[in-house]
Amino acid sequence: MPNPVPGQDNSVAGVSGGGCGTVTGESVTGPGARRFTSVDPRTGETVGHYPLRTPEEVEDTVASARAAGEWWSGLGFGGRAARLAAWRRHLVRHFDELAHLVCAETGKPVDDARVEVAMAVEHLSWAARHAERVLGRRRVPSGWLMNNQVSTVEYLPLGVVGVIGPWNFPVLTPMGSIAYALAAGNTVVFKPSELTPGVGRWLAASLAESVPERELLHTVTGAGDTGAALCASGVDKISFTGSASTGRAVLHACADSLTPVVLECGGKDALIVGEGADLGRAADAAVWGGLSNAGQICVSVERIYVVEAVAEEFLRLLVERVARVRPGGEPHADYGPMTDPAQVEVVRRQLAEALERGGRALVGGVESVRPPYVEPVVLVDVPEEALVSSEETFGPVLVVHRVPDLDTAVARANSGRHALGAAVFAGPAGADLAPRLRAGMVAVDGVLTFAAVPALPFGGSGESGFGRVHGEDGLRGFARAQSVVRRRFRPLLNPMTFTGRTRAVRRLGRLLRLRYRR
Repeated sequence: MPNPVPGQDNSVAGVSGGGCGTVTGESVTGPGARRFTSVDPRTGETVGHYPLRTPEEVEDTVASARAAGEWWSGLGFGGRAARLAAWRRHLVRHFDELAHLVCAETGKPVDDARVEVAMAVEHLSWAARHAERVLGRRRVPSGWLMNNQVSTVEYLPLGVVGVIGPWNFPVLTPMGSIAYALAAGNTVVFKPSELTPGVGRWLAASLAESVPERELLHTVTGAGDTGAALCASGVDKISFTGSASTGRAVLHACADSLTPVVLECGGKDALIVGEGADLGRAADAAVWGGLSNAGQICVSVERIYVVEAVAEEFLRLLVERVARVRPGGEPHADYGPMTDPAQVEVVRRQLAEALERGGRALVGGVESVRPPYVEPVVLVDVPEEALVSSEETFGPVLVVHRVPDLDTAVARANSGRHALGAAVFAGPAGADLAPRLRAGMVAVDGVLTFAAVPALPFGGSGESGFGRVHGEDGLRGFARAQSVVRRRFRPLLNPMTFTGRTRAVRRLGRLLRLRYRR
């Protein structure tokens, strides 16, 4: 579940997080070396200092990962699955330790961090258990023309995969690439967000402790230049989570070497509420989908389209529930601070512009922005062209639009540039609406649920990027298909030779007409 602040994520040259990821210029290991500081966004206290890796250091790290790759791929599916299971057990044993580190670097409540770690463990387990079934060699039909051949296909490791991860889900999101890439037989170089470098270092250290034979997961810390260096380092694929603008920069950086990429670039997800919906459940889902993690989720509910016939009751239930939600830094707060200070101003600007355009706040308003926290906001009567309706907000803001019917709701939900996730509460009509929505994932009578199902592919199109992680598609995305044909016996008819070719082609024509004349 993804996505850092548009223009403030963690990836390529010229893009680096503000505040928590500031380069200090202090010495780390010697003259000229520099480091940056990770801080707790709730208190401003230092969590740790981390080296700002140079392009040369990134290249050396990729070379080390490649050296370990031959051993790792040579273990086969069974050997890799056993070692990934050892890592899984380590993560479970140190469950609370990792959750508290996530809490310290992101500011999210510790229970939210625990859920994130649990989901990441589930993805790791699924990828390790299913890799052989999905990627292993299998026979395929050779067809009547080539019936003297045995045909097989298998999916082989790419080599070294570069993963550029976000800060909002610093375990779950990168694990959606790391676990699947490792299970497919690759080694990984991970560039965590400069806001959450400690989590990235912890993950690499935990795998090294679980699988001491080789270093399979390397972490390179730093800001935008470090991400750019990873793109140019000769890795065999880049998996990136971040803004669309930075995704374009990643594509540009990878273009010269034709390095393939998978991009998850955020969303502007819509929730549709129609007649026949359980309005209480729909309101509960909207509150969770829009406000959890302070709205800092790429598949957060940001737009709600509610059919006019049920709009008044839905709004009453929604406002009643939102009014009870409170942010804070204490362990049992409903949600925490804005992890990146720069995003506070994005939310403030969008709120002010929406209200200037005639929008009304049923809960909160511009005064809800109290750095580092943003209290919940519910807006109505906001024009579709307003920033808060059309651009990713990445904050705890719900915009409710009344529509005359479900057809209008679908059309307006599909009208944006993003196409990541969506949700529907419409009674029996809900399942029929899902295929009509331009979204990579749809939850019916729920929100965000698809992210917790490891077998489902995750990703979008348009401004939301392309490619998929998770599930069978995710495993195959970190492998290269290889087709092999092997001759079993001499063919009765062989047009693929210069010897007797004319006669064979005539016979082929007759057989073709007999086989396909109807």
